[in-house]
Amino acid sequence: MDFVNKLDTDTLLSILSCLDDPSDLVRASAVSRSWRDFVIRYGLSKKLCFRLFHQLTCVDRVNEESSGSWSRSSLMDTKLLEREHRAFALLAKGCTSSPIRSCIADTIIASSTDNYLKKIVNTLDEIDQVGATPSYWSSSGQHKSSVPETLLYKLKGDLCVVTEFSIHPFQAYFQPGSPIYSSDYVRFRLGHLDNNNSEEKDNYVWTYTSQEFPMAQENRLQNFKLPEPVVCIGGYMLIEFLGRVQTRQLDGLYYICVLHVRVMGRSLANSFRLVDPDDDESGKFGLMVVRYCDPKEMGETEVEEEVLCRQLRQAANYQQRLNFLHRDEGYAWLDEEDDGYAESDGEEV
Repeated sequence: MDFVNKLDTDTLLSILSCLDDPSDLVRASAVSRSWRDFVIRYGLSKKLCFRLFHQLTCVDRVNEESSGSWSRSSLMDTKLLEREHRAFALLAKGCTSSPIRSCIADTIIASSTDNYLKKIVNTLDEIDQVGATPSYWSSSGQHKSSVPETLLYKLKGDLCVVTEFSIHPFQAYFQPGSPIYSSDYVRFRLGHLDNNNSEEKDNYVWTYTSQEFPMAQENRLQNFKLPEPVVCIGGYMLIEFLGRVQTRQLDGLYYICVLHVRVMGRSLANSFRLVDPDDDESGKFGLMVVRYCDPKEMGETEVEEEVLCRQLRQAANYQQRLNFLHRDEGYAWLDEEDDGYAESDGEEV
């Protein structure tokens, strides 16, 4: 007996909603024509996506690059329902089983920077120094320890399932006592760019804000695991450093310095992209399917792209450093007996 043809709709929904693995739901839709029709008609793949990751509820329409105009599905539109089933089945599978890798694509801006050589892009370099020059980001100095700092990054793709953040505070080994410039706490925000504004901090919509994680004043990569994976809708991440703990002996000001930043998760850039919300200010995004592929294969091309981007970023960084040093002849390189500082307009090298 095919119980799909015998039981009422509410009972069937209660039974099939117990499937919490996207693969099981796809298998259920392949049992028979009646099973497939029921899974598609009642959007069980879409409901599973929303149940697993509530952040995805901001997606209200689906399209494929090879298809025509956008349209929202209804219970009478079989083709659109089938499209949603395919898209959300792939999305659910990708969010739960695609490879976990580094998710940062590029840097955008820091709330402040001490000088030209201590910029935010240094936090993505795997190396700790370029020649004899340490490679890290440093904030500007502040008299108050309560002044926060932020670092803004672009993730790989419009949809990323973020699982863990890592931050390595910088230890100034060239300063007396080798101080470590960490912060008291760190907090993370995920979101998207406001459709009507430019790329500035105040023009972002943060759809997720983490708890405040305490940071240790230790020279190591510190990992901060989220209580549960979070889908970043829009592909932007903000790191907030709250509270300063270390002053610099030269000027007595508080600084925050970071050697490396890493974000781990599942990028879905090879399969999906988002289309900005409608003009009706509903805040709902459109989901565009770029291509259908096995989620386990989604990250293969990303590895090659990441290696290329890293090489290009490092080459550009090296060239900018050389240009800066050739331009600023006032900088003097240190002798070994110096205490770690060189003067040029009162700034540390």
